[in-house]
Amino acid sequence: MYKAQKEQLQSVVTNLDTMAETRTLSDGERETLESARDDLIKLLREEELRFYQRAKATDVLLGDNNTRYFHMVANGKHRKKRIFSLEHEGGKIEGQQNLKGYITQFYKELFGPAEENLFSLCDRTDDIPQVSSTENEFLTAPFTEQEIRDAIFSMEHNKAPGPDGFPAEFYQHFWDVIKGDLMSMFQDLHQGDLPIFSLNFGVITLLPKTQEASKIQQYRPICLLNVSFKIFTKVATSRINSVADHLISPTQTAFMRGRNILEGVVILHETIHELHRKNQNGVIIKIDFEKAYDKVRWDFLLQTLRMKGFSPKWIGWIKSFVSGGSIMVNVNDEVGPYFQTRKGLRQGDPLSPILFNIVADMLTLFLSRETKQTINWEELYLI
Repeated sequence: MYKAQKEQLQSVVTNLDTMAETRTLSDGERETLESARDDLIKLLREEELRFYQRAKATDVLLGDNNTRYFHMVANGKHRKKRIFSLEHEGGKIEGQQNLKGYITQFYKELFGPAEENLFSLCDRTDDIPQVSSTENEFLTAPFTEQEIRDAIFSMEHNKAPGPDGFPAEFYQHFWDVIKGDLMSMFQDLHQGDLPIFSLNFGVITLLPKTQEASKIQQYRPICLLNVSFKIFTKVATSRINSVADHLISPTQTAFMRGRNILEGVVILHETIHELHRKNQNGVIIKIDFEKAYDKVRWDFLLQTLRMKGFSPKWIGWIKSFVSGGSIMVNVNDEVGPYFQTRKGLRQGDPLSPILFNIVADMLTLFLSRETKQTINWEELYLI
């Protein structure tokens, strides 16, 4: 795409420059020359930034030219992410169309309807931290222009956009032009009149978790959502983060403001050291979630929010954010058809980490309840 446009613009500029050496250009020709030069500069800059995104190297933004080195870095990273074949049930899937069909079907099933089970939450809430009425008023208060602006301008630059192609820079650069429209949309959301599903589109990009990934399970699905949709979830994330500290157990340290994921490692080390020092016995259980984000049941999430005391209005907003979305899968720079999700939290949505912590916190609660009923609490170290 860039090569053909670049050759065409360079041809126009060269021809008009050659003509200008033998005669005076007309007003129309001068305008064409200036326009072609401007378009060529923009195209070269876009190409430069495209390879920056693929290379993940900052030197381009710091002023270096678009050299062969950066093309080699970008293409090298691109080749590492390319999927040539996948193992499946003892066989091997090869060929672009076969891979695209298999991977798309895999994620259709992964994000499809949740499996039926007999598990349900009881109505007991005496040991569950509750959202106060003041906090609920804060969460569901009318949206302000300042918090929307803060959400937009906190987004990082030079990140791959969603399906609509508009990056965060667009909303930042044209803030003064579009802020009125955005405020109207947020007012509609507050009144329950915004069909936010019409913005809820994403493209799944697969990143290998291991150096020689050979199975689809060894790829991490990152969902590139429309920035227009992420603005809403980022504002909601900012609000819920303000009240989440006392709602989520201290043992949940990942993606929590004021906490560090390494705190769990330190606590585990101190626990083992204390057991050794006092010559005591203990049991340590390591639980690993497979496809943790992708398998979250929406009904369980919403019930958890109700049990923690969130208002119906806030729960309704969360439901509209996580459900009704449509995604497609990018396989080697080719995308498959859109399909709707029926469960899961998408990696790439600013709201997903805090919602996952709220769900995972219920596991801590269940373990605490069971251990209090069956084990002497003083002999248990729960991390």
